[in-house]
Parts: sequence; C-alpha cells; structure tokens
Amino acid sequence: MSEAVSPLRAGDGGAVLPVGDDPHMEGSGTQRLEAFSDGVFAIAATLLVLEFTVTSGHDLGSQLLDLWPAYLAYATSFLTIGIIWMNHHFCVETMARADRVLMFLNLLLLLTVAFLPFPTRLVALYLQHGGEQAAVYAYDATFVLMAVVYNGWWRYASGGRRLIAEGVPDSAVRAITRAFAPGVPMYGTAVLIAIWSPLASVALTFAIAAFYLPSAALFDR
Repeated sequence: MSEAVSPLRAGDGGAVLPVGDDPHMEGSGTQRLEAFSDGVFAIAATLLVLEFTVTSGHDLGSQLLDLWPAYLAYATSFLTIGIIWMNHHFCVETMARADRVLMFLNLLLLLTVAFLPFPTRLVALYLQHGGEQAAVYAYDATFVLMAVVYNGWWRYASGGRRLIAEGVPDSAVRAITRAFAPGVPMYGTAVLIAIWSPLASVALTFAIAAFYLPSAALFDR
C-alpha cells in the first residue's frame, strides 16, 4: 500500500511523517491532542473563580478581607495551571507525533488539572478553620499526582526519543527532563509540612509555582 506524506507544522520540528489512509491512525500529529488539552486548561482555570463568594447584608469590606485564603488558593492554582499549560505547549512542540499511550497519559494529566478547582475550593473554605488539614492534604495530593503523571507523560514521549521530532536537539530534551525532576519531591514535601502547618504547606505550593515560572528558560539550555 502506498503512503501519502504530509508535513507537520513548524513547531513539530519541520519533520515529514508518513500518514496512512486512515486519518485517525495511531501515530498521527499532535494538533488535536494540543487543541483538546488547551480547552481543558482554559476551563479549569476559569472554574477557579467560583471559589469567591460574598453574602448580602454583611459588611462587604470585612468579607473581602476574610477571603484571603481564597485569594491564596486561587493564585496558587491559577499560576500552576498556567505554568503547566505553557510547559505542556513547549513539550508538545518538540514531538513529531502522538501515539495512543501518550494520548492516554495526556488524559490522565488533564483529569488532575480538571479536578484542581475542587481542592482549591476546599482550601478557600477551610484554611485557618476546622478541617483545614484535610483540605490541604487533598490540595497537595492533587499536585503530587499531577506531577507524577506529568513526569510519566514526558518521560514516555522522550524516552529513547520515542516521539521527539528529529530536529529537536538532545540538549533540549535533557533540559526539559531536568526542569520536571524536582516536581514530585517538592510537592511531597508540601504534604509533609501540612502535618505541622497547613498554611505553610499552601505557601510552599505557591512558592513551587513561582519556581516553575522561570524554569521554562531551562528548556533552551
């Protein structure tokens, strides 16, 4: 059977990959994977705002001040989702194709991203109140799971350059792997800190997000 060839977009390394007669074949390009992922990231980030609520008939100024746990949780979660989205985009741009395993791992990653608004709301409601430790455990555990899945997603794609485009240098692949490596132990540390101080644990989670914001620069080294 003869094969048709179709050039990928420039972000896929400029490679030319064989495309069979079935447009839904395994090993196709990454456009649909990235488009679906972008939609989930956008929805999850938007849902975070639902944690802000005030009631009529009470002092609005005091209510706004009392919402500081919600502000902290919102900033941490939104920043984290934004960073994951940016890094996900960069990683996908290094890939020449996506197979079924990668798409399944991507679904698991999106599952944790879409779930994040729920533990974020728990932190907003219970931080500095009864039940705060359980709320922060749920929050931190979500980040741990997200980091585990994200590392597995990337290591599957990059292992032996399985899905990496030919034009992407090995140094770029190694830089991404180095940037991802600290995620699981750092979020695991946040879980342990929650035993003694839930507030400090959430603050550390925010610090981790702040750490990963400039770490994308490592991807080019």
